[in-house]
Amino acid sequence: MKTRSATNFRSFAVAAALLWLVVVAAVTATTPQYQIYDIGVVEVGDTASQGFGVSHAAVAVGRSFRTGGAQAFTWTLKGGIVGLPNLSGRSFAVSNSANDTGIVVGTGATTAFGSGRLPVIWQNGAVSQLPLPVGETLGDANSVNASIVAVGSVNGGSLQRGVIYSGGSATVITQTTTNGSYFLTAFGINDSGRIVGQGIDPTNAARNVGIVYDIGQNMAFEVGALPGMNGALAFGVSNTGYVIGSSMLNQGSGLPFIWSDQGGIVAIPLATGTSQGSARAVNSAGWVVGNDSSAFSIPFLYDGVTTYRLADLIPPNSGWDLSMNTSSSALGISEDGVIVGTGVHNGETHAYAMVPASPTPTPTPSPTSSPTATPTPTPTSTPTPTATPAATPTPTATPTPTPRLTPTPRPHPTVRPRP
Repeated sequence: MKTRSATNFRSFAVAAALLWLVVVAAVTATTPQYQIYDIGVVEVGDTASQGFGVSHAAVAVGRSFRTGGAQAFTWTLKGGIVGLPNLSGRSFAVSNSANDTGIVVGTGATTAFGSGRLPVIWQNGAVSQLPLPVGETLGDANSVNASIVAVGSVNGGSLQRGVIYSGGSATVITQTTTNGSYFLTAFGINDSGRIVGQGIDPTNAARNVGIVYDIGQNMAFEVGALPGMNGALAFGVSNTGYVIGSSMLNQGSGLPFIWSDQGGIVAIPLATGTSQGSARAVNSAGWVVGNDSSAFSIPFLYDGVTTYRLADLIPPNSGWDLSMNTSSSALGISEDGVIVGTGVHNGETHAYAMVPASPTPTPTPSPTSSPTATPTPTPTSTPTPTATPAATPTPTATPTPTPRLTPTPRPHPTVRPRP
């Protein structure tokens, strides 16, 4: 005959087991999982590639390196990698941004470090230089929206200024904030004409200014700073108005943030084991990608509640290293959660695209010998299908981490265009 205590113990054990299964199922259902695709290189023999961004509908952009040059590219899941022609006289090119109609903008230069940089646009497979303001000889293009309005900067050093390319002309952004801060360079623009970038405070040149300019309202303002900081850099903006970037004290190391009209600036929790970071792209749902770091660069995804290391979201044994090197990055996220950046795949530095997991795999990427589309690629490992990103962001509920003030060199004004 069973005792009452034994019966109660068994009931408790069964209940505990069921609760554990519910918890595990909930975690599995809510943690995003991804297939990861090797974007590859444009031509056989190219030495490396980098991914710099992705359009709302998942057109990835970046560059493919070879001896003596670099070629810009676009990539889609169905079409693979397609090389874009270089501007005459500029053997190093990078595509920084694309819209969903196939318009791509970027920068052409004479060296990998941006010497002689010029803003370029690719339309229908043809490349041309974007116009520069009268008297200017240098420029870059960092972002383009659905209306084919692009933004970037012109000139360099203390004379560098944010610029808008539209309708066959280039216009320097002259609007300042209430304290006189002005645009040094524009990194992003959304479809409603909100521009974000890096500004300069004329009363304190050591302070970075996360600056926003709304074209329609002809108004510029700062996103502010996180507690313990005094400035920021604004790298991206969504169609819903979210602004993301990094907040720091003067030229010190930064912490990632998300800003909204309703909630102001809010810290994004750092990925486990990191001490500093920068948010680099955001979609309309408020999902953010960027790079945290300690000894290594740690690409992350923030879903409005939790910050994940990208290395933890891809299938095991994929051949990808996204956590034990200094080359890895996450610089773009589409409306459907496709993430684009750079990682190390089987020892080679390559651009990648992380696509929310689905039960149907697709076939494998290979470099092309000429700038034409490649066959449809396959994930580098068998994925585990689970829920895809669809959460509503809750940035105002995010805890603010303790500021880390370890000094680092000031970010270069032209952080994203790396021709």
